[in-house]
Amino acid sequence: MGSGGTLTEPPALSPTPAWTVLARTTSAHDTRAFAAAFADLVRPGDVVLLSGEMGAGKTAFTQGLGSALGVSERITSPTFTIAQTYEGGRVRIHHLDVYRLEHLHEALDVGLAEMIDDGAVVVIEWGDAVVPVLPADFLEIRIGFAPLDDDPASGDVRTWQLRPVGTRWKARADGLRATLAQWECET
Repeated sequence: MGSGGTLTEPPALSPTPAWTVLARTTSAHDTRAFAAAFADLVRPGDVVLLSGEMGAGKTAFTQGLGSALGVSERITSPTFTIAQTYEGGRVRIHHLDVYRLEHLHEALDVGLAEMIDDGAVVVIEWGDAVVPVLPADFLEIRIGFAPLDDDPASGDVRTWQLRPVGTRWKARADGLRATLAQWECET
């Protein structure tokens, strides 16, 4: 956080995070399938932080998660609305995009604390920017672009680093690794 309480750079979550799962997807469809498999592990009250460059797949991940949880409406990026709630699935989803927030208190102004206490699954795009106002339990997911090779389709390859923070997610770490095994990679 910059001077004056502005969100200029997200705080570092950990200097050397212990990633539980390193995974790789090869297309937006594969990203949605990856998230759908992940949906079996989410519980009411879970917080999932998504970080990565623009176009990395944060919204595609949320689409796959929502679809697997039974959300029938179209899930879109809440970049301009900041927050969107999806009902109708096995658990309500609050989907936030905090990219445009300039001050940490704005995350609270949009009702983040209430959303977390609501018993829904809370998915926060650019979530590393609001770590100071989050509960002690969340799953951090960092999405990266894989290095390009000679194959034009390689531009769709993403790398995924998943790290449980707190007891709720750490208790599911083995299940997380087993569920996502088909996407797991070494680096």
